[in-house]
Amino acid sequence: MLRVPSRGVRIPSDAVPLERLGVVRPYTIVTPFSAASHATAFTLWDFPGFLPGQDDGRIHISRPDAMAIPRRRGVVGHVGQFFPDEVVSLDGVLITSRARTWLDCSRKMGIDELTVVADHLVRIPRPEFEGRTEPHATLEELADMLDRHKGTPGIRKARLALEQARVGADSAPETRLRLALESAGLPEPELNMPTELHAGVVRQPDLSYPEHKVAVEYEGEGHSDAAQIVRDIAREEDFAWAGWTLVRISKRHMENGARSAVAKVRAALLSRGWVPK
Repeated sequence: MLRVPSRGVRIPSDAVPLERLGVVRPYTIVTPFSAASHATAFTLWDFPGFLPGQDDGRIHISRPDAMAIPRRRGVVGHVGQFFPDEVVSLDGVLITSRARTWLDCSRKMGIDELTVVADHLVRIPRPEFEGRTEPHATLEELADMLDRHKGTPGIRKARLALEQARVGADSAPETRLRLALESAGLPEPELNMPTELHAGVVRQPDLSYPEHKVAVEYEGEGHSDAAQIVRDIAREEDFAWAGWTLVRISKRHMENGARSAVAKVRAALLSRGWVPK
């Protein structure tokens, strides 16, 4: 038995749930000159950040604006202008590029969450963990994407997000923490900067203020592991030995607009001689 989720699409009724790419593939095949886009591309690229409506289950498909908008059950259709490098293949599925997807989603996203995605795109990868040496995009490439599509809905937010974007954040929580600190009037920190502490010991804190010898680490759930706790203690001892203050931030400190996180970092900076402007 086959079920028909949309015209021209057939899926065995007793099939195990398909992984997301497999769900999207038939829709791009039966809709000529189309590519997965918007919220669907956001999910397939595994972007961080909060996109309203991302999980509503519908498939987003885009076509060139010289063609009719895709209309079928379970599909949100879009049309637009596409440059050749803005549609790529992901395991055989046509999809808008990461940079184009970032722009397409800007209409529904907040500026800070767009910044989270931009930081994700421009970060320098660690080849030993990720198997790649180049970022997904550069700041210049994102700026070029905006210049290509002037007047696109959401582009003003995307420009403001690009102004806030920085190379160096390793995760969405790090970006949100940096933005919260800067919004509260604290100085802009350095991001994942290797810092020699003593006797050849080099640490790479998530955020740091070398002038004041204050380091900030965001600690996710993995830091509750017993072996990680031992490593965290050793790290804290290294910073203390070198005369640094290490501020440890968890998810709890990021609640209520990151007030607790800001307060902890502000107190550390003030204790090390920082003078607010």
